[in-house]
Amino acid sequence: MKLSGWGRFPWVNCRQRNMRAPSEAAAALATEKTSIARGNGRAYGDSALNKDCVISTLKSDRILSFDPGTGTIVCEAGLLLDDLLEFAVPRGFFPPVVPGTKFVTVGGMIAADVHGKNHHGAGSFSAHVDWLELLLPDGTIVTASRMSAPDLFAATCGGMGLTGLILSLSFRLMRIPSAAIRQETLRTGSLSETLALIEASSDWRYTVAWVDSLARGSQLGRAVLHRGDHARPDETGAMRAPNRKRTKIRVPFDPPSGLLNAWTVQLFNALYYRRNRPGAAVVDYDAYFFPLDGVLGWNRLYGSRGFLQYQCVIPRRTAETALHEILELITASRQGSFLTVLKLLGPEGLGPLSFPLEGYTLAMDFPNVPATHSLFAALDQVVRKHSGRLYLAKDARMSRELLESGYPRLTEFLRVRRSVPGHEKIASLQSERLGL
Repeated sequence: MKLSGWGRFPWVNCRQRNMRAPSEAAAALATEKTSIARGNGRAYGDSALNKDCVISTLKSDRILSFDPGTGTIVCEAGLLLDDLLEFAVPRGFFPPVVPGTKFVTVGGMIAADVHGKNHHGAGSFSAHVDWLELLLPDGTIVTASRMSAPDLFAATCGGMGLTGLILSLSFRLMRIPSAAIRQETLRTGSLSETLALIEASSDWRYTVAWVDSLARGSQLGRAVLHRGDHARPDETGAMRAPNRKRTKIRVPFDPPSGLLNAWTVQLFNALYYRRNRPGAAVVDYDAYFFPLDGVLGWNRLYGSRGFLQYQCVIPRRTAETALHEILELITASRQGSFLTVLKLLGPEGLGPLSFPLEGYTLAMDFPNVPATHSLFAALDQVVRKHSGRLYLAKDARMSRELLESGYPRLTEFLRVRRSVPGHEKIASLQSERLGL
């Protein structure tokens, strides 16, 4: 079949094999020349693509056990975050870390070592994983943790599926007082104001800023900041259960590729900034954490050529300077990003290929056109100059040189990966492009 990541670039023709039991995955690993695990296909680029075979984990999606006393849950790797939330929230629990979409698998959350709006306090997802079961290419099943096979465990967290196929895992959910989020919305007028407000919001559990990528001059970096926490029952009012009837919009076809252009993006940014007036509200967790999930197939808005996301993280000490340079390059190019998100990250992740480091991460979406690739080459120079890195889960075109400069523990990852028997049988288009 023909497959792509969420960005719809690149595409590849390959075989897809479904895994329900470990024996099926082992058979695929043994008989295919190369293969890579694939969850729900929400990695943006080519990290879950392979020219020979992808092994779908979606049929391996059971919850195996749950301890309501400790919040410890054991599940198969193909379990969707959406289904986990349906199970956990009515019982008064919530995942310790969630990304910007609930349509990912928990196995994918480990492989990408996802971070959320609370990384400055909670770290990334792997910080809350107790152990995982990993199927190696030779058919061996290893249980890895911080105590048992710790190097393999760390390399798997953020390792983009290149150490083996994750079968199951155990992690801890956190107790929540309600399904609602107490949210405060604020607006800033410049990049320095935005960063100062984010720093001043560090005592809030969740913080995220939407940045107007086309604002210029003194307004460069102006933003809308949403900060929130789980609401207490006395704060929720009538909202005592998640709104399962939230209206969803579906994009049924590919619109013209020029629909999202500098003019329409500038118009959207201006309207979004004005509409989000400062104030407090209690909202459903679904709307707070996963706003884009309300538009099914939103990736089609960029047309048949697809789109690219550029997500970087810059160390805190030079973040303002670097972000100013990045936004200046974007405004000068007149290629505004429809969705530009800024978050503060905490300590560096456990895995050698884990994306987070202490600093600011900026994520931007652009249509897949030649001008975008030229812009990204200029952004790469800024990121490299300031000792930053790009997120592998969002990448479709990073160079090996930028990978090496951004991930100083790369040799550690390669040492562990190459120690896995038959490691050459696990590969992705991304791993081949980057020499992983």
